[in-house]
Amino acid sequence: MAASTTASTPSSEAPQPVRHPTRWLILGVICLAQLTVLLDNTVLNVAIPSLTTEMGAATSDIQWMLNAYSLVQSGLLLTAGNVADRYGRKKMLAIGLALFGLGSLGAGLSETTGQLIAARAGMGVGGALLMTTTLAVVVQVFDDTERTKAIGIWGAVASLGFACGPLIGGTLLDHFWWGSIFLVNIPVAVLGLIAVLKLVPESRNPAGDRPDLLGALLSTIGMTGIVFAIISGPEHGWTSARVLLSGGIGVVVMALFVLWELRIPYPMLDMHFFRDRSFVAAVMGGVLVALGMGGSIFLLTSHLQLVLHYDPLETGLRMTPLALMIVLLNFTGVGARLMAKFGGPVTVVGGMTMLSAGLAVIAWTGAHGYGGMFAGLILMGSGLALATPAMANAIMSAIPPEKAGVGAGVNGTLTEFGNGLGVAVLGAVLNSRFAALLPAVAAGAGSLPEALGKAGTAAERSEIQDAFASGVQSGQLVGAVAVLAGGVMAAFLLRRAEQADRADQAEQADRAEQTEQTERPDAQDGAADTRA
Repeated sequence: MAASTTASTPSSEAPQPVRHPTRWLILGVICLAQLTVLLDNTVLNVAIPSLTTEMGAATSDIQWMLNAYSLVQSGLLLTAGNVADRYGRKKMLAIGLALFGLGSLGAGLSETTGQLIAARAGMGVGGALLMTTTLAVVVQVFDDTERTKAIGIWGAVASLGFACGPLIGGTLLDHFWWGSIFLVNIPVAVLGLIAVLKLVPESRNPAGDRPDLLGALLSTIGMTGIVFAIISGPEHGWTSARVLLSGGIGVVVMALFVLWELRIPYPMLDMHFFRDRSFVAAVMGGVLVALGMGGSIFLLTSHLQLVLHYDPLETGLRMTPLALMIVLLNFTGVGARLMAKFGGPVTVVGGMTMLSAGLAVIAWTGAHGYGGMFAGLILMGSGLALATPAMANAIMSAIPPEKAGVGAGVNGTLTEFGNGLGVAVLGAVLNSRFAALLPAVAAGAGSLPEALGKAGTAAERSEIQDAFASGVQSGQLVGAVAVLAGGVMAAFLLRRAEQADRADQAEQADRAEQTEQTERPDAQDGAADTRA
């Protein structure tokens, strides 16, 4: 009996997972790739004046330059996640870096707005592969004890990419022409490619679902139609045939996408995930955080340069408080400790409330100077540092580990679609407000510099700038309301999900105890019979 007891003791202990010895170095490589991709969501913002003068780009052209990248990424991210899960995450990460580098080369050498929009779309293909594989590799390399911290760092770098884009872009534009903001990606892509091939381990799910190509096509067409309608509305009228047709096509195609995903055995996005309250809450919060972030940076950089007349470098420097708060709270571990102490719901609602407050402060106090913007950027950076990692962790926790690529695709889709939607929606609010205040001026100008160029007197120029500033303020307030509403709803759903999980665990424990009590007398009777 003693020998039997000794032999059974080790087998009763769960085997401890083997930690990858270079996991933190791998995380560094992944974060470098992630940073490069996300910088290009906002780096173009500081080049807006250069593009309007050197290329003759209208405001709608600028919006498409920004959105071509986000739309292609958001349309392909889920399929990229499926492909990475099945064929190898390391392989797709390397291919993504190569495609991203080639797209950057094409963007840097573009001579027309059409060429630049096409090159940005090409960069989006590589970016889709990069964004899905980076988070999926984090989930595979780190065990449960370190995963939350690793995802927190990953999320901080993601937010940092958004925030640092204007600073890096401004620094480059202060010394070089606008194409340099894309060409600088090439050495980073090459360095990242070498590091990935040397350090990152391969992981895949060979039995994974085959890629859902029709789903990818439907989602891309649907989202493009919706965003095209939002961008075109202020210029052509919200009831125009162009807007109604593109918006209607977008909505119908997105409905077809949902129906297709529900009926096929290998969906790009498993709709059953939406039965999980935590997943739904994180989805809602992720879209609205990205909407507020992407749209507000678009508006802020335009305001700083076109109204307050800062050059690109000065604009980038004035955006740094946002990035510094993200670094301070996440890379020092404060964000992770707060999430561990207060839980996901409180962290999410707290972060999104701070982000919303920052947008509101900028709208109310930053119209004619930088002081109010500074305070708002501090609040925005603090909110992003708390909310973004918490929502990424909620999404990845709701999806099985073997579908880590799909989970990363969902998270990336939310970020990119929310960013593109933010530029479109808040930009539409800006354009609509500007057109409402000065309809005669706005009707003949595609951008603020063009409108100012047509002004005859200093008083007219001042009136035009005031109207533009009022449009920026309206856009910021719309973003603030959307983020706050999303934060409250996301926290409510997360709290409900946690309560439901605790109730399920308590019910399972009660059942186990009742089963044990039911079986114990039988076991005792059997023992008595044996002794007899």
